[in-house]
Amino acid sequence: MMTEISLNVLDVAENSTRAGAALVAITAAVDTASDLLTITIADDGCGMTEEQAAHVTDPFFTTRKTRKVGLGIPFFKYAAESTGGSFTIDSTPGVGTTVTAVFGLSHIDRMPLGDMNGTIETLITCHPDTDFLYTYRYNDASFVLDTREFREILGDIPFDTPEVSAYIKEYLAENKLETDGGAVI
Repeated sequence: MMTEISLNVLDVAENSTRAGAALVAITAAVDTASDLLTITIADDGCGMTEEQAAHVTDPFFTTRKTRKVGLGIPFFKYAAESTGGSFTIDSTPGVGTTVTAVFGLSHIDRMPLGDMNGTIETLITCHPDTDFLYTYRYNDASFVLDTREFREILGDIPFDTPEVSAYIKEYLAENKLETDGGAVI
């Protein structure tokens, strides 16, 4: 099992890029009043049939040819449900897939959110042909990073340029701190 939720997000988002997504929208929403942490990863990739979506939480089902098991989604589902939360996958072939994991925020078995900033920065710099829309919400405060806006400003300068990558990392850190006051989730 993965040690932090951000690694599950990385795994699912990597699935989205392999599915040919042009846009991957990732939302991490903390609601202390409801005692919930909700993670949503939505893409416009190739989507899955009803049969594939029904089997994707089975660790012995995978569409990959390089290995015979796929543990990322089953572990993500288990991690959410073990905190009294829920897990859903909605997918339509040719339209895309949305994965939603809801965690009991204060549940003793909830693993930490982890380094979401590092996960988002890694996805952006390692997948130059995919756009990412990241939303981080903490109660009523939030911020959004949209690589489409960055592309308009940067033009042909790639995201993996050291100065751009450092700026993305700093942007994420400053906005997270402003949004949640440094809360450890």
